[in-house]
Amino acid sequence: MARIAVIGANGTIGSAVVAEATARGHEVTAVVRDPDRYRGDAAAVERGDVLDPADVARVAAGRDVLVSAVGGGDGPGHLALIEPAARSLVEGLRALGGDAPRLIAVGGAGSLETAPGVRVWDTPGLPEPLLQIMHAHGAALDYYRTVSDVRWTVLSPAAEIGPGERTGLYRTGLEQLLTDAAGRSRITVPDFAVALVDEIEQPEHIGERFTCCAL
Repeated sequence: MARIAVIGANGTIGSAVVAEATARGHEVTAVVRDPDRYRGDAAAVERGDVLDPADVARVAAGRDVLVSAVGGGDGPGHLALIEPAARSLVEGLRALGGDAPRLIAVGGAGSLETAPGVRVWDTPGLPEPLLQIMHAHGAALDYYRTVSDVRWTVLSPAAEIGPGERTGLYRTGLEQLLTDAAGRSRITVPDFAVALVDEIEQPEHIGERFTCCAL
């Protein structure tokens, strides 16, 4: 059993991670801005601000894993939140020194390669708000890649992620966008949560980004 804190536990992905980890018997704490509005599956709930390194250190203390599933809503919201949150998370964990938990952050698919040197965000015709979201996650990933003193992992979804059933089946890769047997790059939110909790239980990607896709 791992002691896990999930920042952004009220969101679509965060709530799925809480549900998956709780169902497997882990001790999960939901970290949200307004605990009174939390209606999820976590055993405990705490108020927390991902942009405050002292708050990050407080909620991370005594945990084995800190999951960041924060999102900024629209494009400008992501630009204002995702990369600053990455810096705050690292600063907060650094304050805990050798007792800091491992960090797993939910990333984006925009920086995955569709061909050598070509990324998803290079696709012609993408709307500006979507590009802002993609580049916000890309900037956070670039920052994480400068960090060597905190155990971090970024998990990027397939190009399409949304509601659906939990099959427990998926495949993983590193820098290339993955597709399923039908040629689509997609994964359900529940299966994305399965991949993330599998990484908690069997660490294989410390200090790197990986991605997952339906079979």
